[in-house]
Amino acid sequence: MTYVLVLVVLALAFPWGAAPVARRLARVLPPREACWALTGGAVLLAGGTVAALVGLFQVPFLAGLEQVPLSRVVELWPAAVPLSAMAGAAMLVQLVLLLWRSIRQRSLLRHAWESVDDGVSEGDVLILPGMGVDAFALPAHRDRGARVVITSGMVRALEPGDREVLMAHERAHLAGRHHVLSVIVDLAAMIHPGLGALRAPLAFHLERWADEVAAAVVGNRRAAAAAIARAALACAAPGRPGTKGYPLLSATSGPVPQRIEALLLPEPAAPSGRVERTRAAALTGTVAGAALAALALSYGLHEYVEYASGVVRGL
Repeated sequence: MTYVLVLVVLALAFPWGAAPVARRLARVLPPREACWALTGGAVLLAGGTVAALVGLFQVPFLAGLEQVPLSRVVELWPAAVPLSAMAGAAMLVQLVLLLWRSIRQRSLLRHAWESVDDGVSEGDVLILPGMGVDAFALPAHRDRGARVVITSGMVRALEPGDREVLMAHERAHLAGRHHVLSVIVDLAAMIHPGLGALRAPLAFHLERWADEVAAAVVGNRRAAAAAIARAALACAAPGRPGTKGYPLLSATSGPVPQRIEALLLPEPAAPSGRVERTRAAALTGTVAGAALAALALSYGLHEYVEYASGVVRGL
């Protein structure tokens, strides 16, 4: 059973090492592909964690199904029951955290909608009165469709061309359902704390994705960069909250200087050179391999218990 426990420990440790690899992979991919790579990696690694815990939790029960008495299991594998109990406790904690986070996310979305009740609707845009300077994408909630929210202060602060970039950016968040990707990675971090390191890079690449869409809509990357810079400066008032995150994705969030620098460069493309493709493939294989190895562990534990049970019955 020792080597099985080693595999379990490795499976639970995989996300700590795979998350930095996923971040490096995202840096060599275009923004949209980077977002999907980070989200997919988070799902696979979280799934691998759950699979490893489920496999460990089932060991005594599988032995019982194979008609091996629990006393015999404890005699041969003294750590089986304590480790199974620990795995069960860990899954219970994960369930509680997932429920708490889901409730919190729904509450944030509800409060966000309540804060725009006095807005004036113009198609898919809600204009909030007042001197505040802000703009963000607000996902759908219940019977209310998704909206781009912009304050009167932001409308006054920007020229028409800048507003076009800003609106295209926020619409890109809604059209791409970026809040869903944000939710998925956020929940994955509740399953394994090592995956929390993927939240910030995902937020950055989601903004980059929307930046690229906005630049394509206006057909001028430098104009898009200038508009985002001016919008961010207009929002940089004392006392204004920092990066929003779920459910409010905004063109003025995240590391704006890095985003502007990226927009001043040519449009990003998938890795094309042999070295770049090899590097991207190696990083992808590392993340996928770590996740799939953890997922395979649950099946491996089941097979091991069946084999061991057969040996015990033959004694």
